[in-house]
Amino acid sequence: MEEGVLHHLRGYRLGLLAGLVALLALIAGLVLRGMGPAAAAEDGGQGSASGLGQLSGLLQRENLVLESTLQVDLTHETVRLPLYKGSANGHTVWFILTESSDQGLAKNSGLNYAPKLANIANGCAECVQTVTQEQPTPDHNKFGQAAIHFLGEPDFTPTRTLVPGPNGFPPASFSPGAVAGKGYSPFIRIDGTSVVYNAPIVATGDGPFDVVHHTNTADRVLGIHIAPPAPAGQYFDSWVDLLLVKGFDAGQPILYLSTEADDPLAAVLERSTYVPALARASYTGGDDFLGSARERLFGFINGQTGATNRNAQGFVNLVVDGHAAEDASAGNTALINALRNGGDLLNVFGDFPTLKDPRHADAYSPLWDAQLGQWTQKAIDQGLNKRQIDENVVFNLAATRPDLLTGPGGAPYGTVGIDINCAVIGFTADAPTANLVAPVPNSQFPPR
Repeated sequence: MEEGVLHHLRGYRLGLLAGLVALLALIAGLVLRGMGPAAAAEDGGQGSASGLGQLSGLLQRENLVLESTLQVDLTHETVRLPLYKGSANGHTVWFILTESSDQGLAKNSGLNYAPKLANIANGCAECVQTVTQEQPTPDHNKFGQAAIHFLGEPDFTPTRTLVPGPNGFPPASFSPGAVAGKGYSPFIRIDGTSVVYNAPIVATGDGPFDVVHHTNTADRVLGIHIAPPAPAGQYFDSWVDLLLVKGFDAGQPILYLSTEADDPLAAVLERSTYVPALARASYTGGDDFLGSARERLFGFINGQTGATNRNAQGFVNLVVDGHAAEDASAGNTALINALRNGGDLLNVFGDFPTLKDPRHADAYSPLWDAQLGQWTQKAIDQGLNKRQIDENVVFNLAATRPDLLTGPGGAPYGTVGIDINCAVIGFTADAPTANLVAPVPNSQFPPR
């Protein structure tokens, strides 16, 4: 079994779909047992919403890291972002902006600063689109964003499907609801410049926009407003409401978006666009090493589940308690309330813009290199498969207690070769400032 698991891990970058499903099928028994007595022993209190900070109302602006955010509505689990007009293949597309590789330009536009994005084309020219921008006359643009012309775009017409397996996860079948067309990457560079922006396309066409079944919008789009022409001397925002994702960083609850993934199953779980080219973005396992565009994200395959369980977390939790098989829409209040109250993946993030050490704050990147953990039967039996909220705690555990936490199928802990484009939005309690513990010697702590 171990040789088969390692074979799947080595094949992730070339064929993540088959490798991930086959690999996770090996641990279906552990998934089922992880939902048993050990999980039930932790029920009570505030349940799966425990530790998630503010759960309703509008988030205060001082809790935002993406400063261009128009609002975060925690009752409806949405973030409202400015929406910009572009074109691709002769028709209209609509995109958002979340990061820039240049600090001054990030500050100027209210974006997250992500210097690692300057490395994203290292070994992968197709990971960055070179786009062109209109140069309008004064009569055509008194004030506002000049249109961007993209080389490629997502196809939003496929139907997203997920049929839960016997234990919820792994699923019996699945298919992404959005797939990158030729030349599409969310990461763009305007022709003649060197700065890289994160600019995911979230809708196509001139409307009306399908925000229920998402035939011309991304699967997280819950509402779109296209501004009418503004009176002289004024400016009106177009905007999009997007379904948020909850997680943790340095012991604190955070909010983020998920817009693209390089693996079809990850794209389904994340309700994002499948972009295979991002598997070659610089580079698997790179984290903070020379030339890397990636940062680490820590997910859990067989964590605990249950709406009344304060330790709920991970893939099974999302499928069983987060309505993962359903379309997301503003009218699907059962799905929204489940995610709002802890029925989400609840991944743990690495570096974050508010960390007090600039070396870590500036190591933030929206391109997350997934490190997937599997709790062993020993951890499950002893009730040690608890919700994790801090990066250092996770890789200290992986370094010192491989009898409790391993990679998928018992493989060595570390990257599995899946990348996800997730821009951070803010935090719902205190700002993440420092990890809860120091790294132990020889753990997978990034280099200095």
